[in-house]
Amino acid sequence: MTRMLVVDDEQRICRFVARALEGCGFSVDTAADGVDALRAIEANDYAVIVLDLLMPGMDGYEVLRRVVEADPTQRVLVLSAVGDVESRVRCLRIGAVDYLAKPFAIAELVERVKRRTDEHFGPTASRWLDAGGVRLDLQRRQLRFGDRVISLSQREFILLSHLMRHAGEVCPRDQLLAEVWGYSFDPGSNVVDVCVGRLRSKLEKELIETIRHVGYCFVAS
Repeated sequence: MTRMLVVDDEQRICRFVARALEGCGFSVDTAADGVDALRAIEANDYAVIVLDLLMPGMDGYEVLRRVVEADPTQRVLVLSAVGDVESRVRCLRIGAVDYLAKPFAIAELVERVKRRTDEHFGPTASRWLDAGGVRLDLQRRQLRFGDRVISLSQREFILLSHLMRHAGEVCPRDQLLAEVWGYSFDPGSNVVDVCVGRLRSKLEKELIETIRHVGYCFVAS
């Protein structure tokens, strides 16, 4: 059974979210603070972690940082009363895959968790993704071309794999915000452009084309 972890110091919310996810067939553990959450994460494999930010002692930002540092593939959905753009962007930059502000609709939370679970158990038939003369190692999260092997951050890896899977197609900026950063709205920041800039510097090839006022396209040939 697919396991989830809900981390929130408000036990009422923990029980509410846990019941909803269990009703969808998931096995759900809960933790009331960051320390307990990290212990549970070290001992178990969770498809998705639903994480609050404002908790006594170790806050959610630090928990998120430690989780992503230990396992860049771990999918963390932040669920918090802190809903300002700066906090959202901060969490996404650390490595959260989604962000939902309180108060929230339980149906929306469940659907977001299901989507992230599908990504966790996504297709793994091929280890390699090839496009534009470069290879992306989907297991090691490394970019290979020629004799060079380049490590990527979690966000760089997710963005590049999305662009390469849609090589030759224009990927609109709002699509990238939704698929890579989990945004259902434009936060008014330049997170996409900054990440594309980092990828370009690592690729050392003009493989990511800017489509002005639209988005980006990975050049396949």
